[in-house]
Amino acid sequence: MKIKETPKGGPNMVHVYNCHPFASQQIVQVEQEPGLVCCGGGALFVVATGGCKVEVYNLEQQGCPLICRFSTMGTVRSIRHSKIGDYLVTIEEKNSATYLRAYTNWRYQAEEKARVGVRLLGHLLRGASVWGGVQMEIIEIPMSERPIAVACCSVTGDLLVGCENTLVLFTLRRQNQQNLQNQSQQNLQSPWPNTQQSCSQSQGQSSSANSNLSVLDFERSVILHLPKLKPRQVALCAGYVAVQAELEVLVLKLDATSEPKTLEETSDANKSADYLEDQADFLLIPRHQELLGDRAKDCDIPVSIEKTGLEERGQYTLSYILFRRFSPEFFQGCSVEETQLHSLQLYPLFTSNQSPSVDEPACVFCFFSLPNTGYLYTLKGGVELLSAYQYPEKVLEAVLTDHLLHVITKCALQCFTVRCAALAARIEDPYIDTTMKACPPCSLEVCALRMQLFIGLRSVCVHGRHVILLSTADTEAPEETDRNTQRRGLELKEHTMLTGIFLAVGIDPATNPALESLLSRPFLSRRWTISSPKETSTAGHGWNLYVVDTVSPLTLYEEMVEYSQRYAESNPQAQSLRHLLSEAHLLLRASLLQTSRQQQQQTDEDDPAASLHSQELEEAFRQNCAQLGDSFSRATQKDCHLALPYYRMSGLSVTEVMSRNSPSPGNLHAYGPGFLFYLKHYLLEETEESLSQEAADEVIDIFSQSEPSLLVSVCASPSMMNVSPARTLRILQHLEDTSGVTVPLTVTMATMMLRMGDQPKYTQLMERHAEMLLVYGFIEESRLLLLHGGSGGGGGGDGGGGRQKAHVQPTALTRQLANSQPGLLVAAMVALHENNKVQLEQADHIFKELGCEDTLQVDFWEGMLMASSQDAVIQELLFRLASIYIDRLTISETNSQLSHPKRKSLKSADDLINSSSHYGALYPWLTVLNPAHTTSSRHQEALHKLQSLLCGPSLSVCSVAPLLDRISEDTLWGFSLHLLGSTRRGLYDRSIEKLLDRCPQAIIAYANHQLQDKNMALWWQKLLPELCNRTRAASDNSILLAALKETLVVVAMETTPAEFLELIPDDGTASYFLPHLLTCSQRHLMA
Repeated sequence: MKIKETPKGGPNMVHVYNCHPFASQQIVQVEQEPGLVCCGGGALFVVATGGCKVEVYNLEQQGCPLICRFSTMGTVRSIRHSKIGDYLVTIEEKNSATYLRAYTNWRYQAEEKARVGVRLLGHLLRGASVWGGVQMEIIEIPMSERPIAVACCSVTGDLLVGCENTLVLFTLRRQNQQNLQNQSQQNLQSPWPNTQQSCSQSQGQSSSANSNLSVLDFERSVILHLPKLKPRQVALCAGYVAVQAELEVLVLKLDATSEPKTLEETSDANKSADYLEDQADFLLIPRHQELLGDRAKDCDIPVSIEKTGLEERGQYTLSYILFRRFSPEFFQGCSVEETQLHSLQLYPLFTSNQSPSVDEPACVFCFFSLPNTGYLYTLKGGVELLSAYQYPEKVLEAVLTDHLLHVITKCALQCFTVRCAALAARIEDPYIDTTMKACPPCSLEVCALRMQLFIGLRSVCVHGRHVILLSTADTEAPEETDRNTQRRGLELKEHTMLTGIFLAVGIDPATNPALESLLSRPFLSRRWTISSPKETSTAGHGWNLYVVDTVSPLTLYEEMVEYSQRYAESNPQAQSLRHLLSEAHLLLRASLLQTSRQQQQQTDEDDPAASLHSQELEEAFRQNCAQLGDSFSRATQKDCHLALPYYRMSGLSVTEVMSRNSPSPGNLHAYGPGFLFYLKHYLLEETEESLSQEAADEVIDIFSQSEPSLLVSVCASPSMMNVSPARTLRILQHLEDTSGVTVPLTVTMATMMLRMGDQPKYTQLMERHAEMLLVYGFIEESRLLLLHGGSGGGGGGDGGGGRQKAHVQPTALTRQLANSQPGLLVAAMVALHENNKVQLEQADHIFKELGCEDTLQVDFWEGMLMASSQDAVIQELLFRLASIYIDRLTISETNSQLSHPKRKSLKSADDLINSSSHYGALYPWLTVLNPAHTTSSRHQEALHKLQSLLCGPSLSVCSVAPLLDRISEDTLWGFSLHLLGSTRRGLYDRSIEKLLDRCPQAIIAYANHQLQDKNMALWWQKLLPELCNRTRAASDNSILLAALKETLVVVAMETTPAEFLELIPDDGTASYFLPHLLTCSQRHLMA
């Protein structure tokens, strides 16, 4: 059965399932007819009709025994309980006056004769009467206007009072004895001090008189003026303020701030009030309106904040969150008089990783209802309509809970499912709606469960799993009859007045059927409709107060699962089956969320029963995920992808999932698209679970029948290590015959030959394609070379908290290539890195696993240096290569055998210089310092590669300077490396001196290459003086004399005659320098 829904903005269907949410019911034995009831703190509060006495019953014990009873100071018209502070707040009437009062420590009234303290707001009782023993207190809260509605915040315990056109917010404070003593020294008229101490989540039961004993009080925090709105109900939760009129709902957000705030709204509010007064003689028909989020400020309801005199303790900023207005004739099926909003509620929800005593709620929901439709909005993180509930008949009252929405009609109690858990799950876990985890959408159509029949229901309230119902046999209260009579009189008077107005302007309504129909409607009289709290007849025709216990969520889940089997047997693809399983999923999510919060709040040691219950919920959750996975595995292409996350959350192995998706006997080759989607992701993603040979062969059969094009990828999966190679090879050969030859397919077939030990056929297959084509094939399917292992398998319980960096292992093919085709392996690894198929650290791990860290790994680094364009990778590789070259050179000094790698490098120094810009051509003067055949060829290769890096433009010499210090300068090749380092760092003076000391025959080659351009002046500033000094000391040194002569030639070409004369030493032989001076002068004259 499905009930269609007509209002815009909500789901268009309400499913009805024959699941019974109620376990038992009992009648509370009250002596007098109840007029008002409310519940909280494990207690039920009953106010007798027209009486001044409150009776409190224990909801947690069988039979609901009486806890206590106490008298009020007036006739109670409204009563609310706050779980924070465990206090009651009432609106009372006495002698035609209305009062607002709070009752604290009411649990100590087990004896009606116990003492009761009465005090004003902010004026604590003093002396031994307070601290000598705990007693109930009545706090009188003075109000400048008549209070109409009250609400308590379930998060902070604050109190909100709705008056004719204002809202007053009172902050709950806790005061201990020490603060009271300090307070007694102050002026009694001063405001109550803000202790900045929040009230705890306890039930407020004080145990004994001591220094830590505290009492509750309230502080008037803020006053909101709403001149165009008459509150009928109010709600408060974590700074959100909701106010409901007859056909309007406004939600505001109050935020405390320390910044000063100018109240510019006040003048607008006054103007609005004047406007209302001016328009008092006009009848206005409201139009339907919905404004969400920032658009809500565009509503025509001005709100202003009045100063309370406590502004030094903080200001409040106001923001509009939600505005909804309904037209009197917007809904069909109800009379205009019945079209009134009711059941306003703000409901907080905490996630499992939150502490309710510290954190703000992760979600805040707003619920309100018309007689035939209920609306559930989410307020935090974006305002959105979650659900619209289409009722089958007129609803009198509704209450929202974590799991269900309870509504009452005149003759039935019914439950609807809610979507609060769906939203909370997405806030709590960012992996929801990914391939890791899933949850039914917040927009999932709601459903109604089996109703429970009663007679004459009047009100409902809920505490935990207890639903309290007040019923009376009266079909209509006396004042209801009076109100109907009064309304008919007003309608007649109104019709006469409007008819006269139209006749006065020349329009006869009798001649216009449409106008006559308009005047016959009663909605214009709503302006004067009188609404007062209902009271039953004093005579009474029977009444009952029921406590209906709902079944545990686990029991309701089991019934839903049993109910779903009917759909599974008749039509496994029925939408109702998937919808019912989704409802069960959200029910379990809400229970797990509630259980987690309860465990956080418990201070006692671990409760075995609670732990067992939690384990049962988690097991049921995994079972439900498996059932949803089964449903989506056979779903259409639109929803089939959801099979993957649900199967993952179920914790089932891939073998178990395969057994659940076996094709029917009549259609052996039919597999659901969702199952294939799951299987593909399981095999194509990183996993450590290996299938048995039987399961792996079955997977090959599945894909050979459903998607043969994926066989290569399937065979490359790490899970398929145990597949039968001979059987798989036959299937691959058939695929090649039908689809043609491809490089990945050929390599996969070669891998199977390798596993079978057929080396000749392996070689034959690998020689089909050139090495470059093979590299492209490895890029297309990298798992032919790399075995990935890590998180992300088919199981995993409730999902993973994110992937760890996967480890890789070489495949059998990789090991074969390392021995037979190392160049192909290195080229393939470089290509995989450049195509983001493997990370640098993973490639290093592969070569270490192959035992090639000193050979192929270095070849890989050299190849990467040629191919990479990432600066960070280049600098890392340069440092690694310089380090390995230095290691080879230093080891050769101590043990020549260790300096030889196992295999010759793939690239020589000349190859690297010609193919990579990071390897520079060797400086000419290095040939003088590198005499041939003085070291081994491997040592010479490492030396030339290191020298080439130092001659190149990319290596940072400072980064490898500590490594160069390990090389001794005793050898000429070691000296050449240190000289290169000094030269690259710009230490030319020091380099010239060291070179003249160790190898003067290389000085001219060094100077011709290094002392150019901006360093040209070093020829005469450093080199010439050094040579003059050294030849003076060793005049027979032909090498120094030749170098001096070459230097003078260069100096004569670069200086003027005057400069040259200044450079000639005073004790120099004139005949030696005159030819160079003459050359300088001639060049200068010609210039």
